[in-house]
Amino acid sequence: MIITSRKEIGEILSQINEKDKVFVVGCGGCATKCDTGSQKAVDDMTDELEKNNITVEGSIVLDNACDVRLAKRDITKSIKDKNVTAILTLTCGAGVQAIEKVTDLKIISGLDSLFVGTTERIGVYKNFCSNCGECILGRTAGICPKTRCQKGLLNGPCGGFVNGKCEVDQTLDCAWVLIYEKLKKNNKLGEFKNSFLPPRKYNKKI
Repeated sequence: MIITSRKEIGEILSQINEKDKVFVVGCGGCATKCDTGSQKAVDDMTDELEKNNITVEGSIVLDNACDVRLAKRDITKSIKDKNVTAILTLTCGAGVQAIEKVTDLKIISGLDSLFVGTTERIGVYKNFCSNCGECILGRTAGICPKTRCQKGLLNGPCGGFVNGKCEVDQTLDCAWVLIYEKLKKNNKLGEFKNSFLPPRKYNKKI
């Protein structure tokens, strides 16, 4: 799930001029789960814009804003016959760019995309994946050192961890201690010790 946070209202207003007529777009996927692009978030944003004398022509929460097909179908239908000059997106960056592909209107981004996260409980998310395109989780006991090691080390820990805690942030478990213990539990230590994880290939294409 892509974790997002809402930009400060001042930053959002700085992208809008007094002549803009805004249409607000939320996302029923990740942003709704974060409550940054939900119907409530869209309604709250609409209220704030109107309190700041911004004309809001309407709103919609797309099922998945990152789907260009849905964005084209639903936004085109929703803004038809409306005097819209700008679209304010309460979506992740992928959603913003999908919406941009289907309209020539001014695009205003209302959220910051933080990371791909796992949900521990409502409102508590952990950054466990960096979308690097070369997943090594099968070799590191399902724990990603690229993301969860604060130094991004690929082939074992640094020498700075103490009592299993990270040198950089001692509130965090050392990712490599976690990996070691999980590999040991599953009798995979020997296999890992005799292997080497090469640097990422940045020229990999989809």
